[in-house]
Amino acid sequence: MTVFNSRKTEYKSRLSAIKTNEEVRLAVYVPRSMNCSKAVLCVVKDSEDAVYYDMFWAGMVDDDREKWELHFSATSPGIYWYHFELDTPWGRNFVLNVGNGIGEITAEGGAFQQTVYDENYKTPQWLRGGVIYQIFPDRFYASGEEKHGVRPSRVMRKWGEEPFWAEEQMNGIWNNDYFGGDLKGIEEKLDYLCELGVTCIYLNPIFEANSNHRYDTADYEKIDPLLGTEEDLKSLCNAAKERGINIILDGVFSHTGCDSKYFNMYNNYDSQGAYNSKESPYYPWYKFTDYPDGYQSWWGIKLLPEIIEENEEYRNYICSENGILRRWMRCGIKGWRLDVADELPDIFLDDLRKAVKAEDEEAVIIGEVWEDATNKTAYGIRRRYLLGEQLDSVMNYPFADAVLNFVRFQNADAFFDDVLSIIENYPPEVLHILMNHIGTHDTERAITRLAGDDCEGYGREWQHEHNTLDSYDYLKGVSMMKIASLLQFTLPGVPSIYYGDEIGMQGMKDPFNRACMSWDNINEELLRWYRRLGEIRKGCSAFISGEFEPVFCSHKTIAYKRRGEENEVLVAVNLDDEAQELDIGYEWDNSYAIFGESAICGKITLGPYRYTLLSR
Repeated sequence: MTVFNSRKTEYKSRLSAIKTNEEVRLAVYVPRSMNCSKAVLCVVKDSEDAVYYDMFWAGMVDDDREKWELHFSATSPGIYWYHFELDTPWGRNFVLNVGNGIGEITAEGGAFQQTVYDENYKTPQWLRGGVIYQIFPDRFYASGEEKHGVRPSRVMRKWGEEPFWAEEQMNGIWNNDYFGGDLKGIEEKLDYLCELGVTCIYLNPIFEANSNHRYDTADYEKIDPLLGTEEDLKSLCNAAKERGINIILDGVFSHTGCDSKYFNMYNNYDSQGAYNSKESPYYPWYKFTDYPDGYQSWWGIKLLPEIIEENEEYRNYICSENGILRRWMRCGIKGWRLDVADELPDIFLDDLRKAVKAEDEEAVIIGEVWEDATNKTAYGIRRRYLLGEQLDSVMNYPFADAVLNFVRFQNADAFFDDVLSIIENYPPEVLHILMNHIGTHDTERAITRLAGDDCEGYGREWQHEHNTLDSYDYLKGVSMMKIASLLQFTLPGVPSIYYGDEIGMQGMKDPFNRACMSWDNINEELLRWYRRLGEIRKGCSAFISGEFEPVFCSHKTIAYKRRGEENEVLVAVNLDDEAQELDIGYEWDNSYAIFGESAICGKITLGPYRYTLLSR
């Protein structure tokens, strides 16, 4: 029997994180037959002792249930875990979380999470209601302009060829094939991005490095010469800003390349690197175990020696007034996406936020965290990314999994559980600027994950053989992409398009998901769909910070609404083989059907694999 439900307002007045000193009303509904004489709220903040709060009797609800309630607040940010305890003539009973936010009287279950964040926490407003577009710079568009200072060892490829994937293709040098995409090329395509409704471009790393992905930074102070110059970045930022688009860069601060001016393993730089001498100013940055060839590296990859981010000199180099962060912000960028943010210690993230916000309070800081970032544990401690002093947002992998798994496997209950868990745990200030992708440079292309074979556990040779969908699966994948993107564009947060997804590009994992943008092979149907979704977001206040509420959930069919200050929208999707009738309420009878069926007598009927989007 349900005694408590953290996802319904009659039990919990705030279905989200709360600010410090903000009250939330909690109520339990106890069977009268239990003869409950006392109800208690038990709260445990991480690493602290349990605190018990007596609840007061609030009367009978009906003939069979009575209500006990109290108001809870906290004065310090943190993650608080709570459950309820009931005294009866038969002893003490526990109300625990049995899943989906439901509390039952049981001996087996868990605690409920209440996130409490700093009441002064503010996140950038400009990102709300917008659209992010992620670009892998080498593969988006090549301007053809001549470049200077490019290493002759780089292997230049013809645009559109398949990226090298086999060891024999690379002559022992991984990720050394380039297609010539550059910053000027991105600038030339800004009007294309405007038509998609893009308001923010996220660029994978652009600093000098010696791989095509550039996550092995060689010089934080220099743009990779194959991508252009500092002036090119300034020009891109200015041209984008004129179109209402902001640029954010990828910050890779947990490691550098071994072939860098800081480490300098191969003596390709004039500097005295940490590998060259213990007297190097960069030597204290790295974690040597047996100098010089024994050192800690990112995930054991020797090309990527790890940085000691706690090192004061390194933190100053990155975070000081004239450090790397603020230097590039003065070129016109509007923030940073932080690579492997969960591997950056608190002291570094604290300094980073101070530096970024000192330069521009409205600059955004987005962390790469693959799990629920509110309760993530790393470095042996609970992290405080989203409590007010570190990140503004994260890459929303839990939402991506919820969307893709629902469209592929049609489990409505699992979809709502995943979505509501994030809504429940994340501060609203974060929720509405979450980076809601369904594919990135680290995952399969969305259409491949939806309609292709599962590549988990298979190597590159197998992925190469299964990299292209047959014509039937591709057409099916396009239909699935339309449904997945409809969900992506209407959930709380900001949809993020990985370049090429909007035109139907396919691909397994790296490097197949990093192919050149197929400008000559565009799926026009899908592109028109994405442009329409972008238009809808621009004209709808509900997507800025509208509340999310489930309306219908049955097996393979869902409906939910977003309520904004000026309008309300309803999204309904039926992934069943048979038509389904959804009871959505009479208030939707006079609504406008942007897509799909209209409501009649409080109901809509959706055919198999159909969807609707209503606005009122």
